[in-house]
Amino acid sequence: MPAHDWTCVEAGIFHDFHHAWIEELKRSLNSGLLPQGYYALAEQHAAGFGPDVFALEAQDDGWKAETVGIGVPGGAGPLLLAPPRVQITAETGMDFYRRKQNAVIVRHVSGDRMVAAVEVVSPGNKSGRAAVRSFVEKAAELLERRIHLLILDLYPPGRRDPQGIHGLIWEEISGEEYAAPPDKPLTLAAYESSLTTRAFLEPLAVGDVLTDMPLFLEPGAHVLIPLEKTYDQAFAALPSRWRGVLEKR
Repeated sequence: MPAHDWTCVEAGIFHDFHHAWIEELKRSLNSGLLPQGYYALAEQHAAGFGPDVFALEAQDDGWKAETVGIGVPGGAGPLLLAPPRVQITAETGMDFYRRKQNAVIVRHVSGDRMVAAVEVVSPGNKSGRAAVRSFVEKAAELLERRIHLLILDLYPPGRRDPQGIHGLIWEEISGEEYAAPPDKPLTLAAYESSLTTRAFLEPLAVGDVLTDMPLFLEPGAHVLIPLEKTYDQAFAALPSRWRGVLEKR
């Protein structure tokens, strides 16, 4: 199913779809995509950020890191080590990364280790200057803590994000500008955070089929998120009245 034009319906309709999609994403991750020792939760808050889905690494004493990447019985899948197949890749410079490390932050850590987050950008994230700035700063904070991100932005750029949300995030973490392709204004962006941050981008337009995107759990290792499948399942749960409106656009 192609990506729809969500600007033709009010924000509450996307809000309903948004909740269905994150539930499908979480279910997919916990139903065989994540390796042993990892699990996903939905709609939690961490580090001042409100990701829709985030992946955690279990801290059970009986789990050993050596099992990651080799696959395990019972459906839990291995991490993929080959580079993701996406259209655009960019990397922050090491010098810029070092300049950013000018403070020592002491944090209390409780519970299992957060390793990755998924965020579906909503109209509320772009509703005002403060909302946009908060989103960008919190995304940058997670990346500085070496928490990997997958950001799904199905809303076209506006005056507050002329190159999309990714453009603002990339300028925040790299000091470089990003120019979104004018014919593909929507963006799927996967961020791999290590000593530097790499961005794997898939620009798309309304009517394009969503590409499966990587969600990094460790530097150099990821799982592929079935975006088209989960999007279709969430869209099917919308009331037929609104599915009809979106399908006519």
